[in-house]
Amino acid sequence: MNTAEKLAGGIDRFTDLAGRAISWLALVIALVMSANVLLRYGFSIGFIWSQELEWHILVPICLFGMSYALQQGEHVRVDVLFQYFSERNKHLVDVITAILGMTLSVLVIWLSLHYVKQSWVITEGSPNPGGLDHRYIIKAMIPLGFALFFIQSFSEAIKAWLKFRSA
Repeated sequence: MNTAEKLAGGIDRFTDLAGRAISWLALVIALVMSANVLLRYGFSIGFIWSQELEWHILVPICLFGMSYALQQGEHVRVDVLFQYFSERNKHLVDVITAILGMTLSVLVIWLSLHYVKQSWVITEGSPNPGGLDHRYIIKAMIPLGFALFFIQSFSEAIKAWLKFRSA
């Protein structure tokens, strides 16, 4: 196994660990949403903080889950055309899409840094009375999630390039 394969394998293991850890939040959000529905429709009770908690939990699920989905091969691909490509061309398309994924990640990270910094400076919280504080922590997950996506896209590029070269 060469250095590039070891690097890709290490990235894959890290993304797998992060994805499995974050996946437990799916149970948490299901419980929070169930409680909100039960309280609202069963007892006519609702709390703003509990509704905001739903999307506070959803943010890491989406931002870190996208890298896990990519690593697991569960991402969306347009197989209508892809199925007719040769193996070599499939690997080339995978290299190109991984590079595009890295480019998108860099762009989102760069564009979100000012947004996140501004939120941290003012220690942004909920604008709603009774809402959750510390919204800046949730916003900080944007560049972190896309940094993980960049790293996983890099791993995918390495693996696809190695397959392309050997095909």
